[in-house]
Amino acid sequence: MKHFPKMDFLNFDLSKMKLGGFGASGSAEAEGQRAARAARMTAAMGRFQRRQADAFARWAEARDHAAAPDGGSGIIDMEAPQGPDGAWTAPDPAAAPGHAAPGGADIASAVMRTVRDGLAKGGITLDGFAGGFVQPGKPTATVPEGARFEDRIFTAAAGSRRYKVFVPSGYTGQALPVLLMLHGCTQNPDDFAAGTRMNRLAEAQTFLVAYPEQPQSANMQRCWNWYAAGDQARDGGEPALLAGIARAVLEEFSADPDRVYAAGLSAGGAAAAILASTYPDLFAAVGVHSGLACGSARDVPSAFAAMKGQGSAPGRNRQAVPTIVFHGDVDRTVHPANGDQVVAQAMAVTGLAETVERGTSPGGVAYTRTVRNDAAGQTQLEYWVLHGAGHAWSGGSPDGSFTEPSGPDASREMVRFFLAHARKAGASRA
Repeated sequence: MKHFPKMDFLNFDLSKMKLGGFGASGSAEAEGQRAARAARMTAAMGRFQRRQADAFARWAEARDHAAAPDGGSGIIDMEAPQGPDGAWTAPDPAAAPGHAAPGGADIASAVMRTVRDGLAKGGITLDGFAGGFVQPGKPTATVPEGARFEDRIFTAAAGSRRYKVFVPSGYTGQALPVLLMLHGCTQNPDDFAAGTRMNRLAEAQTFLVAYPEQPQSANMQRCWNWYAAGDQARDGGEPALLAGIARAVLEEFSADPDRVYAAGLSAGGAAAAILASTYPDLFAAVGVHSGLACGSARDVPSAFAAMKGQGSAPGRNRQAVPTIVFHGDVDRTVHPANGDQVVAQAMAVTGLAETVERGTSPGGVAYTRTVRNDAAGQTQLEYWVLHGAGHAWSGGSPDGSFTEPSGPDASREMVRFFLAHARKAGASRA
């Protein structure tokens, strides 16, 4: 049997094809007919490529939510790369208890990877079809009347990142607090804003919120690279970019430099912990939801171990930054031991008085809240252990991904914690 060479339809240059049936090959009329037909076929192929990209985006959205049949409390279960150039990937949903994988999941994954690679070879990227921040089917954050939610780009020696900034309607030029919100894997600024409802709180209490975006060019699953040694140090990598975004917002809006905060979920929570360690002179307090301590991993193998609760415990920060932590005690993605390590790392202040409170959220999620105050009665650490909760933002909205609407309102509690703290005058470079 004769074998024909494989044809890449996404890379066809139809203008160079010889199309018969137009009469004499050398006539001007025939050449015009060929050119017209080639143009029509090129346009049709372009439409086909766009349909492929849209189909892949819809499939990716369904995959992202496959672990959340109730549309709410999804689980970010990420598998480690198999090599230094690999990417974190979502595993077969069948590996998670209680979640059934759709038939032919492995085949579908292979097909979609082929489509994505083919689109890339043709010069087409999914980001190009995502319209910047908002991917097809992703939540779009609502904006109250008079407020603004605007796109920005920050560029520095370490690279560049897009971000969105929420400006409340009550802003009239006064020095407002600034909160940096760091999304989790597969999320984007609009999705994270919708799920955490942080813009609503910013509108009600009048503060600025910046949402940096991790692009696929930096991490295929849009995770912040918390496990990379180069992204855990000051004045380089992602910490420098995130600190730069915070400073850009301070400058643009003449905000309050003593009231700058950072919070994040999962990989974003780990990034917030890194900012507390590397920029204690910039951030007055941080919030870590389902994240990991700075230095809990230095490469891919140690990251995988840390996420499973088998990593080595990192040391304490040299300078104390008030920290509030939320972690579910049945988190299958980032082991609950990591919440304990975040708290231990933040305890640069000794002699703190401890109080423990137990309660249940209006939605029925039990929690244990541990508070540690200094001699002046100022809270330095607050740790919420969410009983029976997994890897999702507590008290979030089902309008966004990876939320647990029934839990205590982590956004509201973090804002309360943050606004009670201002940067100490003696804070210096780490």
